[in-house]
Amino acid sequence: MARPQKLALPMRDGVSASCVALPNGPWALLIDFLVERMPQISHAVWLARLQDGLVLDETGQALRPDAGFCPGQRVYYYRQIAAEPVIPFEASILFQDDLLLVVDKPHFLPVTPVGRYVQQTLLTRLKQATGLAHLTPLHRIDRETSGLVLFGLQPQTRAAYQALFRLREVEKTYQAIAAFKPGLVLPLTRSSRLQQSEASFMQMVEVAGEPNAQTRISLLEQSGHEARYLLQPLTGQRHQLRVHMSALGLPIRGDRIYPTLWPEPALPDYSAPLQLLACGLSFIDPVTRQSRRFELGRKLAF
Repeated sequence: MARPQKLALPMRDGVSASCVALPNGPWALLIDFLVERMPQISHAVWLARLQDGLVLDETGQALRPDAGFCPGQRVYYYRQIAAEPVIPFEASILFQDDLLLVVDKPHFLPVTPVGRYVQQTLLTRLKQATGLAHLTPLHRIDRETSGLVLFGLQPQTRAAYQALFRLREVEKTYQAIAAFKPGLVLPLTRSSRLQQSEASFMQMVEVAGEPNAQTRISLLEQSGHEARYLLQPLTGQRHQLRVHMSALGLPIRGDRIYPTLWPEPALPDYSAPLQLLACGLSFIDPVTRQSRRFELGRKLAF
């Protein structure tokens, strides 16, 4: 018998249903597997979701709290967080056509649901505002970084656009504010090998070896002890711009990871955002074959 197609379930509060395929295993009840698979969600929460009909089988039927574990079955559920901190900044939609939606993301807002954020993410907010269930980010920028993010509107063209970023066929430009260093000759290209730090999963570090990260750095303007820099990543390593600026003795203002990792505050602190702005994206559209360029009109303040 043919396996059922993956369900196209409606969104709930801007959140699309997540899907998990049940593996072979020793669990007698579905809830036992869910608690072990996702231990950050308690047994009581899974029980409440099952009682409220928020966990569905591959035909779209609500599963009971005493549902048995059936290897090979698909199970659908909606991500929820009980006490999610509200991020008091809003994104702006800059452009939309039949293929793409371009957004100016604020500081502190994650692009997609992660950790303690589901509703307070760019993707969920946009789905709520537009009703576009198939909206998908084509690339990511850090939660602390503000600026341009591209979203695809059509599932059938998503892979072609994501391939542009994977194959480095998108020209990206950023602005950053950091200290002014009189003896530093600019422009320059910083090339180094980056890998995750053994001391902290939050940090990347430069190590010996063949470079896998390159950034072109130019001086745009100076104001007292600070300067505005133009950053052009030629590769796409995690935290690349932040690591390269810090390595030059120019940590980006507001950076809580480089060169020193600061602990996450118990309460959100929005007083000193990272001064890094994704301000330009240009590429040849893989669907229309036309040149696309998106630029922000705003600047970071000294």
